[in-house]
Amino acid sequence: MISVDEAQQIILNAVKPMPMERIGLDRALGRTLAEPIQSPMDHPPWDASAMDGYAVRCEDLLTASRERPCRLEVVETVLAGQMPQCKIGPGEACRIMTGAPIPAGANAVVMIEATRQVGHGVDVLEPVEMGDDIRYRGEALRLGEKILDPGIRIRPAEIGLLASIGKSLVSVFQRPRVAILATGDELADLDALRGASQIYNSNGHALAAQVEETGGLPMNLGIARDDPEALRQKLRDALNADLIVVAGGVSVGDADRVREVSTALGAEMRLWKVAMKPGHPLAFGLIAGRPMFGLPGNPVSAMVTFEQFVRPSLLRAMGRCDIFRPTLSATLSETLHKKPGRRHFVRAVISWQDGGYAARSTGDQGSGILKSMAAANGLMILPEAVSHIPAGEHVAVQLLSDIPTLTAPLACHL
Repeated sequence: MISVDEAQQIILNAVKPMPMERIGLDRALGRTLAEPIQSPMDHPPWDASAMDGYAVRCEDLLTASRERPCRLEVVETVLAGQMPQCKIGPGEACRIMTGAPIPAGANAVVMIEATRQVGHGVDVLEPVEMGDDIRYRGEALRLGEKILDPGIRIRPAEIGLLASIGKSLVSVFQRPRVAILATGDELADLDALRGASQIYNSNGHALAAQVEETGGLPMNLGIARDDPEALRQKLRDALNADLIVVAGGVSVGDADRVREVSTALGAEMRLWKVAMKPGHPLAFGLIAGRPMFGLPGNPVSAMVTFEQFVRPSLLRAMGRCDIFRPTLSATLSETLHKKPGRRHFVRAVISWQDGGYAARSTGDQGSGILKSMAAANGLMILPEAVSHIPAGEHVAVQLLSDIPTLTAPLACHL
């Protein structure tokens, strides 16, 4: 039995990055950038007005006030998308719109609210300083500047940034196909007639959702019965994927056949059993060069082990730099007890209280109680050596989303 950290290292060392592909920018949201991006231009490409107003020479307006405005002759109007034709001389101004290039000779923009139109001229009601409301050439981006590194998740801001330099195609890592297989005669499909000794297959659907949330492409292969030949055929089908996740069948029961069958198919097992709770009977190996995870059959154990091992592996395969969930420190709201020897992942509710984070468990931590996972927005991480954590102590908490809900949700009234 090895530690969580050792298991993560063994697994991540076996994961290889997916190939790259070029896709249209409008399809790149949520994907992982696979190329460094440098700006091919200055942005803005010229000095531009930051607002609607008048391009002026600040030295012409040193004495301007509402009582004694300075009158300027308007020699041109420049709209966004147009280039100015005139040079601004003493006593002159150019009517200008937001984003339009600054004409030669002007060194400031006075906002329209500080002016009063008079015939073909304009009265300026207050002075301006050099550079006021001008966006200078290259202020946002410089030619040749490195602006994005590979390995980042492309968000709307990155989409906008790439569009601002005219990049219509972008290189990203391919999304891994993940075969998901639940095992056990006790499982029933959702639309099937459930036998008296059966439960519905929640693992297949929950794990597929976790794969999709991570960015992979789930291939739900359904249920493999507790029969070596049925499992063997399902695992052969799974070889069409880039990564394989099997839930159940990795413990020590008479019908737990995953290790036996996968080894017969040529799998090279790298680890079996991890010092953690829930999720102790975890298996990992390579089958036909593909990472294969054997997760526990209990639904909470399957989801927690996915979070600790499968999710980081998928993100590593997709070229991501940030492969682990964010963690924070929170004050424990209750006293917790555990047996030493294993790292515990306690389903928890994290909230903001009195200027800091507070954590409490979601109640009964049985590995079959999915509602305790649904109620959680984090996992408290209790170290292997500890057995007693009193209320008021600080604990590390792994968040279950990148942007956690840390307060009670508002009621929605339709």
